[in-house]
Amino acid sequence: SNSFAVVDSRVATDQHTNMGTTQSKKADASKPKPMIKEGQRVPNVDFVTRVRYSLKGENPFEWKTLTSDDYFKGKRVVLFALPGAFTPTCSSTHLPGYEKNYDKIKALGVDEIYCLSVNDAFVMRRWGLNQGLQEDKTLYSNGFKKVKLIPDGAAAFTRGMGMSCTWTSQRGFGERSWRYSAVINDGVVEKLFVEMGAVVQNSEEDPLEVSDADTMMRYLTEKKA
Repeated sequence: SNSFAVVDSRVATDQHTNMGTTQSKKADASKPKPMIKEGQRVPNVDFVTRVRYSLKGENPFEWKTLTSDDYFKGKRVVLFALPGAFTPTCSSTHLPGYEKNYDKIKALGVDEIYCLSVNDAFVMRRWGLNQGLQEDKTLYSNGFKKVKLIPDGAAAFTRGMGMSCTWTSQRGFGERSWRYSAVINDGVVEKLFVEMGAVVQNSEEDPLEVSDADTMMRYLTEKKA
């Protein structure tokens, strides 16, 4: 019986050690960092998402955790991030611009287009439907046919990108993502467009001048030429 106790304690120790390593890596990824630069790798984090498992029922979705690799590994993608679902500029211009030009952007050598916000999966889905995005009812898919929405509810990716911005007296948003766009090639930032050139905490201004779809298409067109 003593030998079993030894084995059990070793297993427990191994599990504890492995768990500790994994947790510390994830915790490191969730701490705010300096703003990412072109040529650097995006943070390795978990995204807690919702996926459809059935076509029946009022809420036929279940939780699914995806990683940065699930979204970025082996692909050249466009990512644009914004302060919040349902907010005016994000809803009137930023997301619609990429949705409208989805096929044109993909034709310029891009595998997928992602929209990220520090909102939970429920809010992101409702916002997509509210915006008129075509729903993809394929089981276990992202949920939309063109631009794919990424919920960064706990801001782990946003912090790891150095794009965390806290709005207090301005808008009262709390912690959200600064507005930016990027071309990410196999997990590495190829090109980065950051509004105002840097993250501004509690900013009164919320410009959309360089992270828009038109600027992205100009870059991709020049790059392809």
